[in-house]
Amino acid sequence: MTPDGFRKLALSLEGAVEGAHMGHADFRANGRIFATLGSPNDTMGMVSLTPDEQTIVVEGAPAIFRPVKGGWGLKGATNVVLAAADKAAVMSALTLAWKGVMAKKPARPRKSS
Repeated sequence: MTPDGFRKLALSLEGAVEGAHMGHADFRANGRIFATLGSPNDTMGMVSLTPDEQTIVVEGAPAIFRPVKGGWGLKGATNVVLAAADKAAVMSALTLAWKGVMAKKPARPRKSS
């Protein structure tokens, strides 16, 4: 999986748009981030899962998925090792993350500065 491949899969989900967050590309739906690219480095993506979903994907494919270090990882933020990932695994994780943000109330619009 390449960063461009990850990007194309993320943007293929209904309502997904690309933005930026803390200097990295992010992917939002319903006004909420469900995935990012480039953090902690250009070889990684990240999907926002629940802790239970994270456990399932990490146990199922530990070469592809790993919890983000620190508190965000404890909340379900999950790194995707792009070089080890295949389209099916990434699409499955992105879809879980996308469904999670779509199930929430829409985020309030961000203020421009």
